Amino acid sequence: MDTVIVQLPEPRPQARPGGRPAPIGGRPGPSGGRSAPPGRPALLHLGPGEVAQFGRGEPGRPLAIPLADQGVSRRAGEITAAEDYWRLSNFSVSATYVVENLEGAGEHVKVAPGRLGAPVPFEFSRVLLPALGEPAAFKVFAPQHAYLEGETVVDEGELTVSPFALDPTSKYFLVLLALCEPRLRSPSAAAVPGVTDVLARLRALPSCQGLTRSAVNYHIDYLVATKLRLREAPEEIADDAARSGGKREELVALALRFDLVREEHLALLPPRRVG
Repeated sequence: MDTVIVQLPEPRPQARPGGRPAPIGGRPGPSGGRSAPPGRPALLHLGPGEVAQFGRGEPGRPLAIPLADQGVSRRAGEITAAEDYWRLSNFSVSATYVVENLEGAGEHVKVAPGRLGAPVPFEFSRVLLPALGEPAAFKVFAPQHAYLEGETVVDEGELTVSPFALDPTSKYFLVLLALCEPRLRSPSAAAVPGVTDVLARLRALPSCQGLTRSAVNYHIDYLVATKLRLREAPEEIADDAARSGGKREELVALALRFDLVREEHLALLPPRRVG
């Protein structure tokens, strides 16, 4: 059975009296392992059922996953390895922890104060805790998930119809991809591109050299009404710009939520200009 692997945060040197940093030694883990040599990340391996606590620790009693920031509790929480996933417990009475999917476009799980054993389904994760400086963080790698091979064959009944049948070779898919690109590249990106931005992004493609604003708007409406079947913007929104912006926001949110547009699709776009 593969183990859950925790990449420990880089230790922060503690100042000695007189301003000189104290030397940093290896950190023991639950299984007796120690830190990696300088320049290589320290790893902690947990088998199914094993537990590792994280936080500042107490003098002379460090935790398996040390987080030195003064804004982090001494015993902030713990992770427990399961089969091909892991669980997180939040011991804080006020702070919410966030687990980011390092392979997702902004996908994350919030673990509320006092929550015990919250399952984390991601293979590659980063745990973020509020801190006085930068957010305290460490990474967790779960075993590779198992997937069903092939399709389940049913001899009787009607065939299943795909709810989102998108053609990656079509222009409407390129428009959707251009709308999703900022959040695919940076999950924290807030703004969804406007029609002018989409037009400028796609014009470098030979198939899109004749693309116009009207055509981009047509493809957006086609995605909204036919391919993804989103609800129309409320009638009380009289501002056409606001209504159009709402459509784009909903398209991006739905496409990223169900992985209709993924990071590997970015290769369909022209290279970005540097500078």
